[in-house]
Amino acid sequence: MISPLLDIMRQLRDPSDGCDWDKVQTFSTIAPYTVEEAYEVADAIERDDMAALKDELGDLLLQVVFHSQIATDEGHFGFQDVVESICDKMQRRHPHIFGTANNSPGWEQIKAGERAQAGETSALDGVALALPALLRAQKIQKRAARVGFDWPDIAPVKAKLLEELEEVEQANGADEIEEEIGDLLFSAVNLARHYGVDAEQALSRATRKFSKRFNQVESAVEKDMKDMSIDVLEEEWQRAKAKLAND
Repeated sequence: MISPLLDIMRQLRDPSDGCDWDKVQTFSTIAPYTVEEAYEVADAIERDDMAALKDELGDLLLQVVFHSQIATDEGHFGFQDVVESICDKMQRRHPHIFGTANNSPGWEQIKAGERAQAGETSALDGVALALPALLRAQKIQKRAARVGFDWPDIAPVKAKLLEELEEVEQANGADEIEEEIGDLLFSAVNLARHYGVDAEQALSRATRKFSKRFNQVESAVEKDMKDMSIDVLEEEWQRAKAKLAND
């Protein structure tokens, strides 16, 4: 079933008869669209919209095909190589399912072997730089924890968060304030991790909650919010919060 899509992409990239836009794209120019499509898949899942999920998965698949065709055009690899690579990886990482050995290595042992084969020497190697900041922070912290660099319980994690907040208050100048706020956010991610909470998802949901309440306030007030005091707006906010909680 994938063949028609591969044929379409080959035609779009055809040097003579292809689409002018598709022909000139590169890995770098397409990468932002790939990230965007992945987020749109996640958004459809969050909204439990199966029709949208079907469409967004198609868009994401198109990105894989697009990158693969660029790689083919440049002589690196083809779509089939991508499929074979992920099949090999999944079978290698699940020897208890696809293998015959009774004493198969665990998941972490397998991944450690892969990292060693890739020439990674640090426990932090391989965490993508392009990940969203909260997600990358959480992955970095998990990697460090695997080798024992972690607090044994949650109490010092909370204490560290309060310590970082104090350092923000004591900071001088824009650069120092930015650095200390970065440390504060990193500590907040660590707290989320110790509670078993995905920091990226938690912030995303908090932002959506704020947006709904803010929209409710906008609908309730009868004049420009800039002309209203923060005390009045806070009263409207609490009413919006109560109304949405009861809906």
